[in-house]
Amino acid sequence: MSSSQGFELRPTTTPTDAGQRDEILSNPGFGRYFTDHMAHVRWTHAEGWNAGEVRPYGPLSLDPAASVLHYAQEIFEGVKAYRHADGSVWTFRPEKNAARFQASARRLALPELDAETFIGSLKALVSQDVDWVPTPASEAEESSLYLRPFMIASEKFLGVRPSKEVDYYVIASPAAAYFKGGVKPVSIWLSSNYNRAAPGGTGFAKCGGNYAASLAAQKEAETHGCDQVAFLDAVESKWVEELGGMNLFFVFKDGRIVTPALTGTILEGVTRDSVLQLAADAGLKPEERGISIEEWREGVHSGEITEVFACGTAAVITPIGELVSDNDRLSCSDGSGGEVGKSIRKQLLDIQYGRVEDRHGWLTRLA
Repeated sequence: MSSSQGFELRPTTTPTDAGQRDEILSNPGFGRYFTDHMAHVRWTHAEGWNAGEVRPYGPLSLDPAASVLHYAQEIFEGVKAYRHADGSVWTFRPEKNAARFQASARRLALPELDAETFIGSLKALVSQDVDWVPTPASEAEESSLYLRPFMIASEKFLGVRPSKEVDYYVIASPAAAYFKGGVKPVSIWLSSNYNRAAPGGTGFAKCGGNYAASLAAQKEAETHGCDQVAFLDAVESKWVEELGGMNLFFVFKDGRIVTPALTGTILEGVTRDSVLQLAADAGLKPEERGISIEEWREGVHSGEITEVFACGTAAVITPIGELVSDNDRLSCSDGSGGEVGKSIRKQLLDIQYGRVEDRHGWLTRLA
């Protein structure tokens, strides 16, 4: 055994054949294939965090009474690794993911993992499976290695209390561009039957329950021919919050760019924070505040709102073409998707793939 970033290395004895791996990397899709290894760190109430390891990817052994299966005590993150032109591999703002992972852990009554171990786990896994990081054939290709850190309550116990045994893992999956055939405006269903989160709840945490709660609304959106679903606040059903898995931005013709404020019911997106900074760099006027569904509708009708887009790690930036509800259809785009979103999207990708100077120090080398 050897070690990397303080993680014990236990290489698989049956690595994926290079030819098979190349075939997978030529058309990986999203979340369909996984690399040969995974990182793991265990925590117990008695001993705290144990030493980490990188071991062969494979099924987990969980007792049927494991707390996570009954009380959903778990959290996760989404991170990408990017191959640069010189062959090196980098990730984007992992310290922000580490901080959010800690905040999610506090809310779900899980132990907090320090940022050094969190980032070290990414480095250890990517260093071992570096051949799985795709090499983009051109600037138009957005292939990357998607990293999924997650923490689960694994204690064998059916009492309702925080688990005294927890496991942290990182798995990795090669990913193609989120949109086949290029980025196009998407249609959004405005949910009136479901809420994503409520004050005092887990809306700001990245936990599976939030996503499970959005699935019925997503199915409803699909029955109306829409790609995604937008949620309003749970108190007044008035204030725009976010999509099922992405933050929202509204571009005004006077140069303002507005995103709903973080009030405890909205996920603090890493891409969201980066868009705010890049918008300010470009001379726009970022605002974090409440924006009502009436302001969205009236702003589009009057021409004050010139474009709407969503953002997240997987899709980067997605233009919103149409908002659909029980009462109306609101066209938010002329079909091009809007120039501001396009420009910021390109800036983000150019930084992530090392094509421009990283002026904000956002990149961390993994391999």
